[in-house]
Amino acid sequence: MHHKDCIILAGGMGTRLQSVVNDKPKCLADINGKPFLSYLAQHIKKYAFRKVVFSVGYKKEMIIDYVSNHPDEFPFDIAFAEENEPLGTGGAILNAIPFCETEDIFVMNGDTFFDVDLNAMHEFQRTKMADCTLALKPMQNADRYGLVKLNDDSMVTGFEEKQVGASGLINGGIYCLFKSSFINIPFEHKFSFEKDYLEKFISEREMAGFIQDHYFIDIGIPEDYERAQHELIVEP
Repeated sequence: MHHKDCIILAGGMGTRLQSVVNDKPKCLADINGKPFLSYLAQHIKKYAFRKVVFSVGYKKEMIIDYVSNHPDEFPFDIAFAEENEPLGTGGAILNAIPFCETEDIFVMNGDTFFDVDLNAMHEFQRTKMADCTLALKPMQNADRYGLVKLNDDSMVTGFEEKQVGASGLINGGIYCLFKSSFINIPFEHKFSFEKDYLEKFISEREMAGFIQDHYFIDIGIPEDYERAQHELIVEP
């Protein structure tokens, strides 16, 4: 078993969720009496993570308080990478990387739950010798998401914009990054991981797609937030 560290991007404001969750960051949105983050932690507990780094910005004190006061839910080495201004998903990852010590780093979105076998994903990353592995979810009617194109060798060859009625593989928001190849790119201070890294460096970096047809939910929008209330359960 290889050691692995994980960054959880928990700095988002949750603009699309304002109608239902307007007093707290998205990752703390209440799902059946527990913050969404608890479900995420419950999932990664199964995979022997050594350290979890929370990238926090918007209302960060609430996240720091919750995590610090629930060590049973977060039994990892914990660090908080604080943003003083929004840095975009890419800037947030770069800001959190100094807290990570492993050569492969997992990155997850604090508002998405995707039941991926993270050990298998890590083995896949190492076998492919990829710079970045993306966890992909097959989806019908993926209108809200762009699609990811793979070749026969499971390497990503392109990203397609959102289109009505499209079906295919969507980016599930979990990544395994080879640290040294990522940090040697001269990024801007603020940048988008998706646009300015994945889409821009697709031909210069080896990006692999790890397909998992498992449970996926993104609570960033009200109807899925409602659906999560029925579907997510915290195990005792």
